[in-house]
Amino acid sequence: MLIIGIAGGTGSGKTTVARSVIERLGTEEVTFISQDNYYKDHPHLTFAEREALNYDHPLVFDNELLIAHLRQLREGRPAQAPVYDFTVHARSESETAELRPNPIVIIEGLHVLSNEDLRPLLDIKVFVDTDPDVRILRRVLRDIEERGRTIQSIHQQYLDTVKPMHEAFIEPSKKYADIIIPEGGENQIGIELLTTLTEKYLKLN
Repeated sequence: MLIIGIAGGTGSGKTTVARSVIERLGTEEVTFISQDNYYKDHPHLTFAEREALNYDHPLVFDNELLIAHLRQLREGRPAQAPVYDFTVHARSESETAELRPNPIVIIEGLHVLSNEDLRPLLDIKVFVDTDPDVRILRRVLRDIEERGRTIQSIHQQYLDTVKPMHEAFIEPSKKYADIIIPEGGENQIGIELLTTLTEKYLKLN
């Protein structure tokens, strides 16, 4: 099994890069994991209290569960990933996503490279490096269209947590990357390089 970790700032194009690689390889060969689904659950908090949490800090993720699932997949056993609902800031109580032990596992997320316990499990480490102006515009559109956010709340969150956490944790994690892909999904050469490396692995195994 080859595990590929794709990190980068919010709106950098991590998911686009992952999806592009999966399209080229074929979905039957790849298991896709979003680190977003591994946000810690806080059922004891009110919605207002959950809304006020810092969702850009690395400790907000349930990395122990994520690492346990990756090890299960390495052992050839499927795992049940949580499904996170951003509109209520909580995990789904009734839904999970099955992760299959396919030859290729791609995990993408803000802090895939910043966690020292997660990094050793990654065979190829990728950082998607995109201009901050482009990233924030993408985040605004996503949060309004997909997560029911207001422009005011997005603006405040960006100043309070997104930008400081990026500078403190995400940007420094770039030094751990084996491959840096500037401009995310717009960089077809970078995507082709990552795909070629992965295809080479599949042929050898």
